[in-house]
Amino acid sequence: MKPRHAIWVAGVAAAIALPFVHREPYHLHILVLILIWSFAYTSWSIMGRFGLVSLGHGGFMGVGAYVTALLWNHLGISPWIGIPLSMAAAGVLAAVVGYPCFRFRITGHYFVLVTLALSGIVLQVITATRDYTGGSLGYTPDRTTGSHLLALQFDSKTTWYLIALFIWLSGLLIWRWIDRSMSRYAMEAISEDEDAAAAAGVNVTAEKLKITMISALMTAFAGALYAQYQMFISPDTVSGISVSLQMVFAAIVGGLYVSLGPTVGAVITILLAEGLRIGFGTAAVGWDNLVYGVLLVLFIIFLPKGILGSVIDRLKTQRKPALRS
Repeated sequence: MKPRHAIWVAGVAAAIALPFVHREPYHLHILVLILIWSFAYTSWSIMGRFGLVSLGHGGFMGVGAYVTALLWNHLGISPWIGIPLSMAAAGVLAAVVGYPCFRFRITGHYFVLVTLALSGIVLQVITATRDYTGGSLGYTPDRTTGSHLLALQFDSKTTWYLIALFIWLSGLLIWRWIDRSMSRYAMEAISEDEDAAAAAGVNVTAEKLKITMISALMTAFAGALYAQYQMFISPDTVSGISVSLQMVFAAIVGGLYVSLGPTVGAVITILLAEGLRIGFGTAAVGWDNLVYGVLLVLFIIFLPKGILGSVIDRLKTQRKPALRS
């Protein structure tokens, strides 16, 4: 076994054993949030790393969370069915928005504006249909009186931690699969020059739409999982421009081109939000978005590869002279 693989195996084994050794509920709660949001940030970075900057992922996450909860509360449809349906709804939304953009070469700032509009529309729909969604007051999935497994509702933090850990690892595997596929090379060629990529035989529209669909499905799944864990959702926490900007910030700060970069970003965002909540209480509502914006500008200017990406580059630079000597 290669040393790198051995490190991964040891790390995963330690992560699985953690909740059986350290059972502090609050700490496990923070870890669950970090893992769920890491998966969401990874889904955004799958698009972002190829130059497809989207501000619509707050919309996909909102669809995943609300569709799952609404199907459970109003129709009694189990989340095991509701989550795939919510992912399908997000996939259709991604196709409706993405296909015309990619077909008619809407790129750059214009694509960002289209996705920004998508995020705002989903937020407004959730808020306007308050009779069903609770509007700005939020929405709570009904507690089950039967099987907790069927309803995907668990009181144990350990159970949720293990679920979130598995989902997080799945996100890394999806990243690795894309990174080693031909789609990566196709998307890199497209991000450099669409016309040249098309001349070389790349189906530009299909490749872009495929990456966008994968990213949207993953984001919707993260939203549904978050709703099932928190058992309370609101438009501001799972949809809208603030959630989209949070994803952009975390992915760029952690390292957009590194698989574990979004995880580093999740650690920073969750700890920052908790620190402000504990330190300032309700007086700090909204401060995290302000801090995200300021730090995002600073990182884009001074540390464009993010924290983890810059560390890896530094280690590679230091390793080269050692190998030459």
